[in-house]
Amino acid sequence: MDVDVVVIGAGPAGENVAGRAVRGGLSAAVVEEHLAGGECSYYACIPSKALLRPMELAAEVSRMPGLSTTPVDAAAVLARRDEAISGLDDGGQVEWVEKLPATLLRGRGRLTGPREVEVTAPDGTVTRLRARHAVVLATGSVPVIPDIPGLAQARPWTNREATTVRQVPERLAVLGGGVVACEMAQALHALGARETTLLVRGSGLLGKMEPFAGELLADSLRKSGIEVRTGVSVERVERAEDGPVTVHLADGSSVEADELLVATGRRAAVGDVGLESVGLAAEGPVEVDDSMRVPGFDWLYAVGDVNGRNLLTHMGKYQARVCGDVIAARAAGEPDDGLALRDSADGRGAPQVVFTDPQAASVGLTEREARRQGMDVRVVDYDMASVSGAYLLGDGYVGRARMVVDESRRVPVGVTFVGPGVGELLHAATIAVTAEVPLERLWHAVPSFPAVSEIWLRLLEEYGL
Repeated sequence: MDVDVVVIGAGPAGENVAGRAVRGGLSAAVVEEHLAGGECSYYACIPSKALLRPMELAAEVSRMPGLSTTPVDAAAVLARRDEAISGLDDGGQVEWVEKLPATLLRGRGRLTGPREVEVTAPDGTVTRLRARHAVVLATGSVPVIPDIPGLAQARPWTNREATTVRQVPERLAVLGGGVVACEMAQALHALGARETTLLVRGSGLLGKMEPFAGELLADSLRKSGIEVRTGVSVERVERAEDGPVTVHLADGSSVEADELLVATGRRAAVGDVGLESVGLAAEGPVEVDDSMRVPGFDWLYAVGDVNGRNLLTHMGKYQARVCGDVIAARAAGEPDDGLALRDSADGRGAPQVVFTDPQAASVGLTEREARRQGMDVRVVDYDMASVSGAYLLGDGYVGRARMVVDESRRVPVGVTFVGPGVGELLHAATIAVTAEVPLERLWHAVPSFPAVSEIWLRLLEEYGL
Protein backbone atom coordinates (compact mmCIF):
# COMPACT_ATOMS: atom_id res chain seq x y z
CA MET A 1 0.00 0.00 0.00
CA ASP A 2 1.51 3.33 -1.07
CA VAL A 3 0.61 6.55 0.72
CA ASP A 4 2.18 10.01 0.97
CA VAL A 5 2.71 10.01 4.75
CA VAL A 6 2.79 7.17 7.27
CA VAL A 7 2.40 8.10 10.93
CA ILE A 8 3.25 5.49 13.57
CA GLY A 9 1.20 6.37 16.64
CA ALA A 10 -2.32 7.81 16.85
CA GLY A 11 -1.94 9.89 19.99
CA PRO A 12 -2.50 13.67 19.92
CA ALA A 13 0.81 14.29 18.14
CA GLY A 14 0.28 11.61 15.51
CA GLU A 15 -3.29 12.67 14.84
CA ASN A 16 -2.21 16.28 14.35
CA VAL A 17 0.58 15.38 11.92
CA ALA A 18 -1.93 13.45 9.82
CA GLY A 19 -4.43 16.30 9.99
CA ARG A 20 -1.96 18.93 8.83
CA ALA A 21 -0.52 16.70 6.10
CA VAL A 22 -3.99 15.98 4.74
CA ARG A 23 -4.86 19.67 4.92
CA GLY A 24 -1.76 20.25 2.80
CA GLY A 25 -3.07 17.94 0.08
CA LEU A 26 -1.33 14.69 1.04
CA SER A 27 -2.73 11.25 1.78
CA ALA A 28 -1.97 9.72 5.16
CA ALA A 29 -2.08 6.39 6.97
CA VAL A 30 -1.98 6.26 10.77
CA VAL A 31 -0.87 3.12 12.62
CA GLU A 32 -1.96 2.47 16.20
CA GLU A 33 -1.37 -0.61 18.34
CA HIS A 34 -3.61 0.32 21.26
CA LEU A 35 -6.14 3.18 21.39
CA ALA A 36 -6.49 6.05 18.93
CA GLY A 37 -6.15 9.17 21.04
CA GLY A 38 -3.10 7.93 22.89
CA GLU A 39 -1.94 8.10 26.47
CA CYS A 40 -3.25 11.61 27.12
CA SER A 41 -6.86 10.81 26.24
CA TYR A 42 -7.21 7.65 28.31
CA TYR A 43 -4.45 7.35 30.92
CA ALA A 44 -2.93 10.79 31.59
CA CYS A 45 -4.12 14.37 31.01
CA ILE A 46 -7.85 13.78 30.64
CA PRO A 47 -8.57 11.21 33.37
CA SER A 48 -6.18 12.76 35.90
CA LYS A 49 -7.86 16.15 35.56
CA ALA A 50 -11.29 14.53 35.82
CA LEU A 51 -10.15 13.06 39.14
CA LEU A 52 -8.51 16.26 40.35
CA ARG A 53 -11.29 18.74 39.57
CA PRO A 54 -13.69 17.61 42.33
CA MET A 55 -10.85 17.78 44.85
CA GLU A 56 -10.00 21.29 43.68
CA LEU A 57 -13.62 22.44 43.99
CA ALA A 58 -13.94 20.94 47.46
CA ALA A 59 -10.81 22.83 48.52
CA GLU A 60 -12.20 26.10 47.16
CA VAL A 61 -15.52 25.60 48.95
CA SER A 62 -13.68 24.92 52.22
CA ARG A 63 -12.02 28.35 51.94
CA MET A 64 -15.27 30.25 51.51
CA PRO A 65 -17.28 31.23 54.62
CA GLY A 66 -20.98 30.44 54.29
CA LEU A 67 -20.46 27.26 52.31
CA SER A 68 -20.13 23.75 53.64
CA THR A 69 -18.34 20.76 52.16
CA THR A 70 -19.50 17.19 52.06
CA PRO A 71 -17.32 14.11 51.63
CA VAL A 72 -16.30 13.49 48.04
CA ASP A 73 -18.51 10.86 46.39
CA ALA A 74 -15.74 8.65 44.99
CA ALA A 75 -18.13 6.50 42.96
CA ALA A 76 -19.58 9.55 41.21
CA VAL A 77 -16.12 10.95 40.51
CA LEU A 78 -14.94 7.65 39.03
CA ALA A 79 -18.09 7.43 36.92
CA ARG A 80 -17.45 10.88 35.47
CA ARG A 81 -13.83 9.89 34.86
CA ASP A 82 -15.12 6.90 32.88
CA GLU A 83 -17.28 9.24 30.83
CA ALA A 84 -14.29 11.54 30.19
CA ILE A 85 -12.26 8.64 28.77
CA SER A 86 -15.24 7.20 26.85
CA GLY A 87 -15.01 3.97 28.81
CA LEU A 88 -11.66 3.30 27.05
CA ASP A 89 -13.56 3.15 23.73
CA ASP A 90 -11.71 5.03 20.99
CA GLY A 91 -14.57 5.02 18.48
CA GLY A 92 -14.82 8.81 18.50
CA GLN A 93 -11.10 9.23 17.83
CA VAL A 94 -11.20 6.65 15.05
CA GLU A 95 -14.07 8.52 13.42
CA TRP A 96 -12.09 11.77 13.65
CA VAL A 97 -9.07 10.23 11.89
CA GLU A 98 -11.19 8.67 9.17
CA LYS A 99 -12.99 11.96 8.51
CA LEU A 100 -9.70 13.79 7.83
CA PRO A 101 -9.68 11.59 5.71
CA ALA A 102 -6.85 9.25 6.65
CA THR A 103 -6.51 5.47 6.84
CA LEU A 104 -6.23 4.00 10.33
CA LEU A 105 -4.50 0.64 10.66
CA ARG A 106 -4.65 -1.35 13.89
CA GLY A 107 -1.43 -3.05 14.87
CA ARG A 108 2.22 -2.59 15.68
CA GLY A 109 4.03 -0.38 13.20
CA ARG A 110 7.69 -1.02 12.52
CA LEU A 111 10.23 0.49 10.15
CA THR A 112 11.68 -2.15 7.82
CA GLY A 113 13.70 0.14 5.56
CA PRO A 114 13.72 3.61 3.99
CA ARG A 115 10.11 4.84 3.73
CA GLU A 116 8.85 1.33 4.52
CA VAL A 117 6.61 0.39 7.45
CA GLU A 118 5.32 -3.05 8.35
CA VAL A 119 2.10 -3.27 10.36
CA THR A 120 1.35 -6.45 12.29
CA ALA A 121 -2.34 -6.65 13.24
CA PRO A 122 -3.55 -8.36 16.43
CA ASP A 123 -4.50 -11.44 14.39
CA GLY A 124 -1.00 -11.66 12.92
CA THR A 125 -1.91 -10.25 9.53
CA VAL A 126 0.89 -8.15 8.04
CA THR A 127 0.35 -5.04 5.92
CA ARG A 128 3.27 -3.30 4.24
CA LEU A 129 3.18 0.44 3.69
CA ARG A 130 5.43 2.59 1.57
CA ALA A 131 5.57 6.33 2.17
CA ARG A 132 6.11 8.54 -0.86
CA HIS A 133 7.23 11.51 1.22
CA ALA A 134 7.54 10.86 4.94
CA VAL A 135 7.35 8.46 7.85
CA VAL A 136 6.61 10.11 11.18
CA LEU A 137 7.35 8.48 14.53
CA ALA A 138 4.76 9.53 17.11
CA THR A 139 5.01 6.60 19.51
CA GLY A 140 5.09 8.69 22.70
CA SER A 141 6.73 7.53 25.92
CA VAL A 142 6.40 4.83 28.55
CA PRO A 143 6.90 4.92 32.34
CA VAL A 144 10.33 4.24 33.78
CA ILE A 145 10.45 1.51 36.43
CA PRO A 146 13.71 1.97 38.37
CA ASP A 147 16.03 -1.00 38.75
CA ILE A 148 15.26 -1.52 42.43
CA PRO A 149 15.37 -5.07 43.78
CA GLY A 150 11.86 -6.51 43.92
CA LEU A 151 10.12 -3.47 42.44
CA ALA A 152 9.08 -4.96 39.11
CA GLN A 153 7.92 -8.15 40.81
CA ALA A 154 5.77 -6.14 43.26
CA ARG A 155 3.30 -5.31 40.46
CA PRO A 156 3.59 -1.53 40.88
CA TRP A 157 1.08 0.89 39.44
CA THR A 158 2.04 3.38 36.76
CA ASN A 159 -0.05 6.33 35.64
CA ARG A 160 -2.32 3.92 33.74
CA GLU A 161 -3.45 2.01 36.80
CA ALA A 162 -3.72 5.18 38.88
CA THR A 163 -5.87 7.15 36.44
CA THR A 164 -8.15 4.22 35.60
CA VAL A 165 -8.46 2.97 39.18
CA ARG A 166 -11.65 1.03 39.97
CA GLN A 167 -11.10 0.59 43.72
CA VAL A 168 -9.18 3.27 45.59
CA PRO A 169 -6.73 1.65 48.04
CA GLU A 170 -6.85 2.56 51.72
CA ARG A 171 -3.06 2.84 51.83
CA LEU A 172 -1.05 4.24 48.94
CA ALA A 173 2.70 4.72 48.57
CA VAL A 174 4.01 6.87 45.73
CA LEU A 175 7.58 6.92 44.41
CA GLY A 176 8.47 10.24 42.83
CA GLY A 177 8.08 13.96 43.31
CA GLY A 178 7.11 15.17 39.87
CA VAL A 179 3.81 16.04 38.26
CA VAL A 180 2.26 12.57 38.09
CA ALA A 181 3.33 11.70 41.62
CA CYS A 182 1.94 14.91 43.13
CA GLU A 183 -1.28 15.03 41.15
CA MET A 184 -2.24 11.40 41.67
CA ALA A 185 -1.22 11.34 45.34
CA GLN A 186 -3.53 14.27 46.01
CA ALA A 187 -6.39 12.96 43.86
CA LEU A 188 -6.38 9.44 45.25
CA HIS A 189 -5.96 10.69 48.81
CA ALA A 190 -9.10 12.80 48.40
CA LEU A 191 -10.92 9.80 46.92
CA GLY A 192 -10.19 7.48 49.83
CA ALA A 193 -6.48 6.63 50.11
CA ARG A 194 -6.45 7.73 53.75
CA GLU A 195 -2.81 6.75 54.30
CA THR A 196 -0.87 8.27 51.43
CA THR A 197 2.91 8.51 51.56
CA LEU A 198 4.99 10.35 48.97
CA LEU A 199 8.58 9.06 48.79
CA VAL A 200 10.86 11.53 47.03
CA ARG A 201 14.51 10.89 46.28
CA GLY A 202 15.32 14.57 45.76
CA SER A 203 15.18 17.45 48.18
CA GLY A 204 11.76 18.68 47.12
CA LEU A 205 8.77 18.39 44.80
CA LEU A 206 8.43 19.63 41.21
CA GLY A 207 12.17 19.84 40.72
CA LYS A 208 11.95 21.44 37.26
CA MET A 209 10.05 24.47 38.57
CA GLU A 210 11.08 27.30 40.86
CA PRO A 211 11.83 25.85 44.35
CA PHE A 212 8.94 27.71 46.00
CA ALA A 213 6.44 25.82 43.82
CA GLY A 214 7.40 22.51 45.37
CA GLU A 215 7.60 24.02 48.85
CA LEU A 216 4.08 25.47 48.76
CA LEU A 217 2.67 22.26 47.30
CA ALA A 218 4.41 20.13 49.93
CA ASP A 219 2.88 22.30 52.66
CA SER A 220 -0.57 21.79 51.15
CA LEU A 221 -0.14 18.04 50.80
CA ARG A 222 0.96 17.70 54.41
CA LYS A 223 -1.95 19.81 55.66
CA SER A 224 -4.34 17.47 53.83
CA GLY A 225 -2.86 14.46 55.64
CA ILE A 226 -0.41 13.21 53.00
CA GLU A 227 3.00 12.26 54.36
CA VAL A 228 5.77 13.78 52.24
CA ARG A 229 9.22 12.31 52.78
CA THR A 230 12.06 13.88 50.81
CA GLY A 231 15.68 12.81 50.44
CA VAL A 232 14.82 9.13 50.79
CA SER A 233 16.34 6.20 48.94
CA VAL A 234 14.52 2.94 48.26
CA GLU A 235 16.67 -0.15 48.77
CA ARG A 236 14.18 -2.90 47.95
CA VAL A 237 10.49 -3.66 47.56
CA GLU A 238 8.54 -6.77 48.38
CA ARG A 239 4.92 -7.79 48.08
CA ALA A 240 3.17 -10.59 49.89
CA GLU A 241 1.14 -12.98 47.78
CA ASP A 242 -2.14 -11.13 47.14
CA GLY A 243 -1.22 -8.86 50.03
CA PRO A 244 0.36 -5.52 50.89
CA VAL A 245 3.55 -4.11 49.41
CA THR A 246 6.46 -3.03 51.61
CA VAL A 247 8.98 -0.40 50.57
CA HIS A 248 12.26 -0.68 52.45
CA LEU A 249 14.27 2.53 52.70
CA ALA A 250 18.01 3.09 53.10
CA ASP A 251 17.57 4.65 56.54
CA GLY A 252 16.22 1.35 57.86
CA SER A 253 12.56 2.39 57.92
CA SER A 254 9.83 0.92 55.74
CA VAL A 255 6.42 1.89 54.38
CA GLU A 256 3.63 -0.65 53.97
CA ALA A 257 0.79 0.06 51.54
CA ASP A 258 -1.96 -1.68 49.63
CA GLU A 259 -0.68 -0.29 46.33
CA LEU A 260 2.54 1.32 45.13
CA LEU A 261 2.48 3.96 42.39
CA VAL A 262 5.77 4.49 40.57
CA ALA A 263 6.00 7.94 38.99
CA THR A 264 9.73 8.42 38.46
CA GLY A 265 9.76 9.65 34.87
CA ARG A 266 9.18 8.43 31.34
CA ARG A 267 11.34 7.35 28.41
CA ALA A 268 10.84 7.47 24.66
CA ALA A 269 8.83 4.53 23.32
CA VAL A 270 11.16 3.19 20.62
CA GLY A 271 11.17 -0.50 21.50
CA ASP A 272 10.78 -2.60 18.36
CA VAL A 273 10.00 0.41 16.18
CA GLY A 274 12.71 -0.68 13.74
CA LEU A 275 15.19 2.17 14.06
CA GLU A 276 18.06 -0.21 13.43
CA SER A 277 16.61 -1.08 10.01
CA VAL A 278 17.54 2.40 8.79
CA GLY A 279 20.89 2.58 10.57
CA LEU A 280 19.82 4.30 13.78
CA ALA A 281 20.51 3.09 17.31
CA ALA A 282 17.52 1.29 18.79
CA GLU A 283 17.19 3.75 21.65
CA GLY A 284 15.57 7.07 22.34
CA PRO A 285 14.86 9.85 22.38
CA VAL A 286 15.03 10.27 18.60
CA GLU A 287 17.03 13.37 17.72
CA VAL A 288 15.31 15.86 15.40
CA ASP A 289 15.98 19.31 13.97
CA ASP A 290 13.62 22.26 14.27
CA SER A 291 11.45 20.92 11.44
CA MET A 292 11.08 17.64 13.38
CA ARG A 293 13.15 15.79 10.76
CA VAL A 294 15.75 13.27 11.88
CA PRO A 295 19.21 14.53 10.83
CA GLY A 296 20.63 12.61 7.88
CA PHE A 297 17.22 11.63 6.50
CA ASP A 298 15.00 13.46 4.03
CA TRP A 299 11.93 11.36 4.89
CA LEU A 300 12.01 10.46 8.60
CA TYR A 301 10.47 12.66 11.30
CA ALA A 302 9.64 12.31 15.02
CA VAL A 303 7.15 14.33 17.08
CA GLY A 304 5.99 14.41 20.68
CA ASP A 305 7.49 12.54 23.61
CA VAL A 306 9.53 10.23 21.38
CA ASN A 307 11.90 13.07 20.43
CA GLY A 308 12.43 14.05 24.07
CA ARG A 309 12.13 17.81 23.56
CA ASN A 310 9.08 18.52 25.71
CA LEU A 311 7.08 15.69 27.25
CA LEU A 312 3.85 17.67 27.22
CA THR A 313 0.76 16.96 25.12
CA HIS A 314 0.28 20.54 23.96
CA MET A 315 3.91 20.79 22.86
CA GLY A 316 3.67 17.47 21.01
CA LYS A 317 0.63 18.81 19.17
CA TYR A 318 2.49 22.02 18.38
CA GLN A 319 5.43 20.06 17.01
CA ALA A 320 2.99 17.96 14.99
CA ARG A 321 1.41 21.00 13.37
CA VAL A 322 4.85 22.25 12.40
CA CYS A 323 5.86 18.81 11.13
CA GLY A 324 2.74 18.26 9.01
CA ASP A 325 3.04 21.71 7.44
CA VAL A 326 6.75 21.18 6.69
CA ILE A 327 6.11 17.79 5.07
CA ALA A 328 3.33 19.22 2.90
CA ALA A 329 5.48 22.18 1.84
CA ARG A 330 8.46 20.01 0.98
CA ALA A 331 6.28 17.56 -0.93
CA ALA A 332 4.94 20.46 -3.01
CA GLY A 333 8.40 21.90 -3.56
CA GLU A 334 7.47 25.05 -1.66
CA PRO A 335 9.71 27.04 0.75
CA ASP A 336 9.58 25.84 4.32
CA ASP A 337 11.86 28.41 5.94
CA GLY A 338 9.13 30.02 8.00
CA LEU A 339 7.53 26.79 9.18
CA ALA A 340 10.16 25.36 11.55
CA LEU A 341 10.02 25.80 15.29
CA ARG A 342 11.20 28.95 16.96
CA ASP A 343 13.23 28.96 20.18
CA SER A 344 10.58 31.15 21.79
CA ALA A 345 8.03 28.33 21.56
CA ASP A 346 9.77 24.99 21.91
CA GLY A 347 13.19 25.79 23.30
CA ARG A 348 12.73 28.58 25.81
CA GLY A 349 10.59 26.77 28.33
CA ALA A 350 7.20 25.32 27.49
CA PRO A 351 4.10 26.30 29.47
CA GLN A 352 2.95 23.74 32.02
CA VAL A 353 0.25 23.54 34.67
CA VAL A 354 0.32 21.15 37.62
CA PHE A 355 -3.35 20.67 38.54
CA THR A 356 -2.91 20.19 42.26
CA ASP A 357 -4.24 22.43 45.04
CA PRO A 358 -2.54 24.85 44.89
CA GLN A 359 -1.90 24.75 41.17
CA ALA A 360 1.60 25.45 39.91
CA ALA A 361 1.93 27.08 36.50
CA SER A 362 5.09 28.15 34.72
CA VAL A 363 6.48 29.18 31.36
CA GLY A 364 9.97 30.05 30.20
CA LEU A 365 13.11 29.83 32.29
CA THR A 366 13.52 29.49 36.02
CA GLU A 367 15.91 31.86 37.74
CA ARG A 368 18.48 29.08 38.00
CA GLU A 369 18.26 28.18 34.32
CA ALA A 370 18.40 31.81 33.18
CA ARG A 371 21.54 32.40 35.23
CA ARG A 372 23.03 29.16 33.93
CA GLN A 373 22.57 30.52 30.42
CA GLY A 374 24.53 33.62 31.38
CA MET A 375 21.67 36.11 31.41
CA ASP A 376 21.79 39.31 33.41
CA VAL A 377 18.78 38.39 35.53
CA ARG A 378 16.54 40.28 37.90
CA VAL A 379 13.90 38.33 39.83
CA VAL A 380 10.64 39.88 41.00
CA ASP A 381 8.50 38.04 43.57
CA TYR A 382 5.06 38.87 44.92
CA ASP A 383 2.72 37.32 47.45
CA MET A 384 -0.42 36.53 45.47
CA ALA A 385 -2.52 36.55 48.62
CA SER A 386 -1.98 40.33 48.71
CA VAL A 387 -3.97 40.80 45.50
CA SER A 388 -7.59 41.81 46.14
CA GLY A 389 -8.93 39.22 43.73
CA ALA A 390 -7.16 36.45 45.62
CA TYR A 391 -8.74 37.52 48.92
CA LEU A 392 -12.19 37.39 47.31
CA LEU A 393 -11.62 33.78 46.26
CA GLY A 394 -11.67 32.69 49.90
CA ASP A 395 -9.97 32.76 53.26
CA GLY A 396 -6.55 31.29 53.63
CA TYR A 397 -5.51 31.85 50.01
CA VAL A 398 -1.84 30.93 49.63
CA GLY A 399 0.13 31.78 46.51
CA ARG A 400 3.24 33.31 45.08
CA ALA A 401 4.32 34.75 41.74
CA ARG A 402 7.75 35.21 40.21
CA MET A 403 8.86 37.02 37.08
CA VAL A 404 12.38 36.45 35.77
CA VAL A 405 13.57 39.42 33.74
CA ASP A 406 16.43 39.60 31.25
CA GLU A 407 17.77 43.00 32.28
CA SER A 408 19.74 43.51 29.07
CA ARG A 409 16.48 43.63 27.10
CA ARG A 410 14.01 44.33 29.92
CA VAL A 411 11.78 41.46 28.84
CA PRO A 412 10.35 38.59 30.91
CA VAL A 413 12.00 35.26 30.16
CA GLY A 414 10.17 33.22 32.79
CA VAL A 415 7.03 33.45 34.90
CA THR A 416 5.77 31.13 37.65
CA PHE A 417 2.48 31.29 39.51
CA VAL A 418 1.49 29.11 42.47
CA GLY A 419 -2.00 29.34 43.93
CA PRO A 420 -5.58 28.12 43.54
CA GLY A 421 -6.68 28.23 39.91
CA VAL A 422 -3.57 29.99 38.59
CA GLY A 423 -3.47 27.78 35.52
CA GLU A 424 -5.88 30.19 33.85
CA LEU A 425 -3.33 32.99 34.32
CA LEU A 426 -0.62 31.16 32.43
CA HIS A 427 -1.48 31.96 28.84
CA ALA A 428 -0.98 35.68 29.43
CA ALA A 429 2.48 34.82 30.74
CA THR A 430 3.11 32.55 27.77
CA ILE A 431 2.33 35.40 25.38
CA ALA A 432 4.56 37.80 27.31
CA VAL A 433 7.50 35.38 27.34
CA THR A 434 7.26 33.91 23.83
CA ALA A 435 6.52 37.27 22.20
CA GLU A 436 9.31 38.89 24.25
CA VAL A 437 7.06 41.77 25.27
CA PRO A 438 9.07 44.63 26.83
CA LEU A 439 8.09 45.49 30.39
CA GLU A 440 7.29 49.06 29.34
CA ARG A 441 4.69 47.73 26.91
CA LEU A 442 3.30 45.25 29.45
CA TRP A 443 2.70 48.23 31.74
CA HIS A 444 -0.05 49.37 29.36
CA ALA A 445 -1.83 45.99 29.40
CA VAL A 446 -4.15 46.95 32.24
CA PRO A 447 -5.54 44.00 34.26
CA SER A 448 -9.16 44.00 35.38
CA PHE A 449 -10.02 44.76 38.99
CA PRO A 450 -10.65 42.84 41.21
CA ALA A 451 -9.31 39.86 39.26
CA VAL A 452 -6.34 37.75 40.34
CA SER A 453 -4.70 38.82 37.06
CA GLU A 454 -3.93 42.11 38.83
CA ILE A 455 -0.82 40.20 39.88
CA TRP A 456 0.70 41.52 36.63
CA LEU A 457 0.36 45.10 37.83
CA ARG A 458 1.88 44.23 41.19
CA LEU A 459 4.86 42.44 39.61
CA LEU A 460 5.55 45.43 37.36
CA GLU A 461 5.23 47.85 40.28
CA GLU A 462 7.59 45.68 42.30
CA TYR A 463 10.03 45.86 39.40
CA GLY A 464 9.83 49.67 39.58
CA LEU A 465 7.54 50.69 36.73
